[in-house]
Amino acid sequence: MAATTDKNTPDKSDDPIFIHGSTLRHVIVMSFTSSIGLMAIFAVDLIDMLFISMLGEEALAAAAGYASALLFFTNSINIGLSIAAGALVARALGRHEKQEALEYATSVAMVAFGVGLIVPLILLWNLRAVLALFGAEGEVADLAAGYLMIILPSMSVIGVAMTGMAVLRAHGDAKWAMYSTLVGGLVNAVLDPIFIFGLGLDLQGAAMASVVSRFAFLAAALWPAIRRHNGFDQPGAALLMRDAAAVSKIAVPAVLTNVATPVGSAILTREMAKYGTEAVAGMAVIGRLTPVAFSVVLALSGAIGPIIAQNFGAGLHDRVRSTFLDGLRFIAGYVLLAMLILFVLRAPIADMFGATGLTRDLIYLFCGPLALVTFFNGAMFVANASFNNLGHPVYSTWLNWGKNTIGTWPFVVGGAALWGAQGALIGQAAGATLFSLIAVALALRVVGDPALAKPTQDPFIGHRRMHVMSWRGRW
Repeated sequence: MAATTDKNTPDKSDDPIFIHGSTLRHVIVMSFTSSIGLMAIFAVDLIDMLFISMLGEEALAAAAGYASALLFFTNSINIGLSIAAGALVARALGRHEKQEALEYATSVAMVAFGVGLIVPLILLWNLRAVLALFGAEGEVADLAAGYLMIILPSMSVIGVAMTGMAVLRAHGDAKWAMYSTLVGGLVNAVLDPIFIFGLGLDLQGAAMASVVSRFAFLAAALWPAIRRHNGFDQPGAALLMRDAAAVSKIAVPAVLTNVATPVGSAILTREMAKYGTEAVAGMAVIGRLTPVAFSVVLALSGAIGPIIAQNFGAGLHDRVRSTFLDGLRFIAGYVLLAMLILFVLRAPIADMFGATGLTRDLIYLFCGPLALVTFFNGAMFVANASFNNLGHPVYSTWLNWGKNTIGTWPFVVGGAALWGAQGALIGQAAGATLFSLIAVALALRVVGDPALAKPTQDPFIGHRRMHVMSWRGRW
């Protein structure tokens, strides 16, 4: 008698990639490929500032700085939406619900597109007032406004592009997710000198190059997401109405989590300014060294999320916990190696920036024991990824705001009172370590107890197609 196959039994050949094999290997591959894309973004930002500074006008560089501060908040919205896309799509894939995965991807893309139209309209309508809040005035405000009027309308483009990249990661397609950011960065790097110097467009040329690069990023992300994974469904009001609550439940806390970071940076900057330009210069150098030396750590949050989500969706709670622990082991090894390299090269690094006096002292401090604190920051990234993908994104919000407020100000002020500018950095590190330990302890409870992750189960499971057909009928 021929064996029969239950049509409800998933075909193992269609299993999502992360529910099989070594979780540590998945963590390493996703982290390194994500970090390459992240490095491309940092490199493009650096090139932008380099070309603008070559124009020899301080007002242009200042305007770019104010514009970047405002764009950080629009990017935070897109990052939050991409986190929602990654979590929802990967969990659905883990449950072998391919249709639900592509429906969720489409819903987030529509939200990203809509938000990317509405937010720029609001900002452009109040652009002068918003720039004044950042301290921009006079010619600098005029230049920043001209830059933003070009680049802000493309927020919907970068929002959908980041959603497409999140979908690629949710499918485990680390290579093509990396390619999408590299394409965008390469286009920007090529067009910058052409538009800024060749066409003589100055700061507006940099904005135009960024807009074109966003469209290149969009194409490079959507093409493989659609052609390789059939990652999106037909857009429509039915999907948007049905999934808006599920998307916002993850995206809103994720946005608020990202917005907390510049608050902590502002607190530290204000305290360091009391010690003069050498202290501020030292902090600026550290700010440039960190994303270069620890890009893998910075990329870990977005890289490990899909691995956790797929395994949770598949009900493989042991693999969820092992993924979390492997993430901690990975960053421990990476940070130790990076710190040793920084320590050996601390003198050449300081010489490269022409650092002397207090600036050099701060660089030496960072390239020594202080670099080890990056492990605790990375551990918090892993914890936040766990919270976002296991149904507790609000935990990430509260912990990140706690870290960047009560975990920063009293520690920075106390450290500065004891050891001056070096103490301010030590104090920030101490506060970050404390909140990272709290985050890891809480995350261990969540990943170790499947019952605590039950809220992540989507309310529409088992009824999604019925609901969407009902909505389509109404529309």
